[in-house]
Amino acid sequence: MTPFWIALQFLTVLPIELKTTPTAQQNGRAILFYPLVGLIIGGILFLVACLLAKLPVVLLAAIILTLWIWLTGGLHLDGLADTADAWVGGFGDKQRTLQIMKDPSCGPIGVLSLVIICLLKFALVFVLIDQHQTLFLVFVPALGRVVPSILFLTTPYVREKGLGRSLTDHLPKTVSWIVAALILLLPLYWEWQGLIAVIGFLISLIYLRYLFIKRIDGITGDTVGATIEISETVLLFTFVLSCFYL
Repeated sequence: MTPFWIALQFLTVLPIELKTTPTAQQNGRAILFYPLVGLIIGGILFLVACLLAKLPVVLLAAIILTLWIWLTGGLHLDGLADTADAWVGGFGDKQRTLQIMKDPSCGPIGVLSLVIICLLKFALVFVLIDQHQTLFLVFVPALGRVVPSILFLTTPYVREKGLGRSLTDHLPKTVSWIVAALILLLPLYWEWQGLIAVIGFLISLIYLRYLFIKRIDGITGDTVGATIEISETVLLFTFVLSCFYL
């Protein structure tokens, strides 16, 4: 169970203490449990939404989004901000882009990307609650955490050192594909609406992967975080869109 506790500690702010330092192999296996951690996050969001259902929708949506960000420690939002800064400031150059990603400070483009993604997620959560589709929140973080395994399985990791390198080298490939496929089937509970949402999610993932390969010949930890945030937003958007047009 150590890989699960590693995943839970890395992806959330829950007070998990590991007795020993994880090995590279354990870190690689931990990625198999990322979607399960996503389900736990989604389950907490859904439970809170149910408990506070009598609150005004706008307030409840704000609480849910705040809780979502807090539970994840803003981990992937940080990656989004770094990637946005690097993409604009890199001027198409690979080395400059990678160098900017290492800078811990957040520039105006990074801040703007955070404002945009949080505004969109807030509006989409608001609509989900308003349309009595709050259950879909359970599965959004789970699908978002399928992103790392898919990217690590299909895309070169461009940095020589770091957590991403151990994940790439020790990720169980066959089991990872099985887990990813099973998680991607979950939204089909909503039939056509769920299918459209998954298609939108996969299209965004494939397109972002294409952009990363074109600019930096692969991925970094920051680009993985950015992909999680963007693909989750696209998943929510396509699902909400299908609710009104199907």
